[in-house]
Amino acid sequence: MRDGIGRDWSDGGGRPGTARWEDAARAAALLAIDPVGLGGALLTARPGHARSAWLALMEELEPDRPRHRLPGAVPADRLSGGLDLAATLAARRPVEDLGILAKAAGGTLIVPMAERLEPGAAARIAAAHDRSDLCLIALDESEEGRDAPTALADRVAFHLDLGGLARADCGRIPTAKAVTAARARRAAVETPDAVLEALVATAAALGIDSLRAARHALRAAEAHAALAGRTVVEDADAEVAVHLVLAPRAIRLPVPEEESAAPEPPPDSPDDPADDSDRDAQSPRQLEDRLLEAAEAHLPADLLARLLTGGARRTAQAGGAGANVKTSERGRPQGSRRGSPRGGARLDLIETLRAAAPWQPIRRAPGDAKVAVRPDDFRIRRFRRRSESVLIFVVDASGSAAMARLAEAKGAVELLLADAYVRRESVALIAFRGTGAELLLPPTRALVQAKRRLAALPGGGGTPLASGMEAGLALATQMAGRGVTPHLVLLTDGRANIGRDGSPGREAAAEDARTAARALRTAGHGTILIDTGNRASAEAEALAREMGAGYLALPRADAAQLSQQIRAAVSAPTGP
Repeated sequence: MRDGIGRDWSDGGGRPGTARWEDAARAAALLAIDPVGLGGALLTARPGHARSAWLALMEELEPDRPRHRLPGAVPADRLSGGLDLAATLAARRPVEDLGILAKAAGGTLIVPMAERLEPGAAARIAAAHDRSDLCLIALDESEEGRDAPTALADRVAFHLDLGGLARADCGRIPTAKAVTAARARRAAVETPDAVLEALVATAAALGIDSLRAARHALRAAEAHAALAGRTVVEDADAEVAVHLVLAPRAIRLPVPEEESAAPEPPPDSPDDPADDSDRDAQSPRQLEDRLLEAAEAHLPADLLARLLTGGARRTAQAGGAGANVKTSERGRPQGSRRGSPRGGARLDLIETLRAAAPWQPIRRAPGDAKVAVRPDDFRIRRFRRRSESVLIFVVDASGSAAMARLAEAKGAVELLLADAYVRRESVALIAFRGTGAELLLPPTRALVQAKRRLAALPGGGGTPLASGMEAGLALATQMAGRGVTPHLVLLTDGRANIGRDGSPGREAAAEDARTAARALRTAGHGTILIDTGNRASAEAEALAREMGAGYLALPRADAAQLSQQIRAAVSAPTGP
């Protein structure tokens, strides 16, 4: 089947780069046909030819639609309007500015560096998107991608990745004539109930819990049908919608249904009038199977890796440098607030004048051209920076296999220390065995000192798991009080046999461990539990759920594997 690009969309498109560009070009065509219904696109790409070519294509396909570009580092309170400082000072009376979002209503808003938007700014843009005919093009320039605010990513149909595309890949594009004709017939397109049900079922099978995604898939299928010159959505249109809208959002692999063990009913006779109706009743299920196959063929390449560390990513802070810290001295600009420019705080001159402008008619004498500024008008700049962070290893040093686990932990600590200076991270080590836990390595970035302390790490004895977890929580709380973001990495098989008071007993020790796990969940520190048993342990997995931690079953993992998985889990961005 051919569309407005002039090729069979399912033929693979030649080289991978070319196929990705053609998918992005097709998404641009569908977005130009139904910009309001599809909401927009999230474009992951650094500035370059591919991104410029896609934006130019959008402008070519919808030349009559107004386009607005959000200025960089715009404060959230300037999006919705406010006082026009220049006009107010010139007119000597308050002059209101409508705001960027009000001016962009009914057009296309391009948001550069969407990954840097503050939650307040993203919420204002999302609210404007909901109440106006606004098409949003969010440009995510982060290296890893998926850093754009969820509020914006959920409201756009297409999540496109143009990273790494060469100039030669950006070739075939849709024709403006085909898009214009499709836009005219879009309102007449109808969707059978079976297609709608299959799209919703496919979204659920992929773990997509947002109803907007299924709605976007429906609108994309209808736009594709219009582009192909049809007035009824067919299965092929639904497959395109799944490929472009649902597959990039997938957060789990589809689970095939188990076949029923019940015996099959006898076949109906050829004269049975219910034969045709039964066949029609099975068609939605058959269509859903085809859509799932289409989705599986286009799932994100890193989906398995994201699934492996999914839980850890949700609990870890974004970026290895720790959590966001507000400051008035240095960092990324975050607007301004009322305050005095003392103690290193920086005066925001523009916002200070903006605060003073409405009061000038009653402050200035007639004929006085000076701007009267009072201390209440002072505004100081706000900044945000990443705090330092510490990786706290809590290692089970008990039992006959302790030496193997300790060797892995030692190697992982040394590998992570190698880039600690670059990532502004420290590493600490707590070992628990016998009847209690011991801090063997206080937070440090000194590689030589760490190696010396690790060399003497002993092993053997019982498993006081609760004591080790409590020691890790105490150190994490202490570091958090100093402004350092803690991440806990617990290496254990989850089988406790020594209680908090040092007495033996598996049941009491397990209950103490669950109590300590709940305390860790309440504290809210990013935590990862690495199951070091020879086989995946149900006790360790249950303990990870109890503490709200990410769970990694890595039996017999070496130091390099541990280091790689921990770094990926802690450094992964939060978000879709």
